[in-house]
Amino acid sequence: MDTHTIHETTIIEKEYVDTHHVENFVENFAKVYYSWEQSDKSIDNRMESLKGYLTDELQALNVDTVRKDIPVSSSVRGFQIWTVEPTGDNEFNVTYSVDQLITEGENTKTVHSAYIVSVYVDGSGNMVLVKNPTITNIPKKSSYKPKAIESEGTVDSITTNEINEFLTTFFKLYPTATASELSYYVNDGILKPIGKEYIFQELVNPIHNRKDNQVTVSLTVEYIDQQTKATQVSQFDLVLEKNGSNWKIIE
Repeated sequence: MDTHTIHETTIIEKEYVDTHHVENFVENFAKVYYSWEQSDKSIDNRMESLKGYLTDELQALNVDTVRKDIPVSSSVRGFQIWTVEPTGDNEFNVTYSVDQLITEGENTKTVHSAYIVSVYVDGSGNMVLVKNPTITNIPKKSSYKPKAIESEGTVDSITTNEINEFLTTFFKLYPTATASELSYYVNDGILKPIGKEYIFQELVNPIHNRKDNQVTVSLTVEYIDQQTKATQVSQFDLVLEKNGSNWKIIE
């Protein structure tokens, strides 16, 4: 009797879900929710407008969230959506941050906060918030530090000077070069024309390492942007190869 083991491979394709409508709904809600003036009418108008976003239960929950006896006004100065996550059952969890300008008497201050809400989308595409803005956090700067690229001493000084001269010539031309002009320096498609008025300043700390008959170069290139007058700093990781007496960027 022969026994065969059958291995099945399941490929799960991630379905793309367009969430722009959800994002727009939450942003419009936030502009209403976090904005009010120091007047009874403004606070009443805010509650009336919130009916277009909240379930009846959440409307009741928010009746006294902004009190008329406290002389404070708020306006939205910044808003950003961080994540939109489908949770099943036609619901999406949306995490966002908001910057409010708070005015109390003659004093003003900016308050930055982050919240998460849940939005239900029905079969017709209509939406309603089913979870009140709940305090949360947003990503902070990571402590990750990429490993620094170092020279292994595999490229001699003559070759290093040749490559630096080649790259200086190339990067002077690069901002305004056409595709045909680039083809003398770069393999097709590696670096595309950018058509910008940048003035080349210098190569910064190019690091050369040999890889078989090729040389890898990691470097920073500084330009002056003619329009903004700011220094434009770009970083490149290139692979160069010499054909005859000419160098060319191949990767």
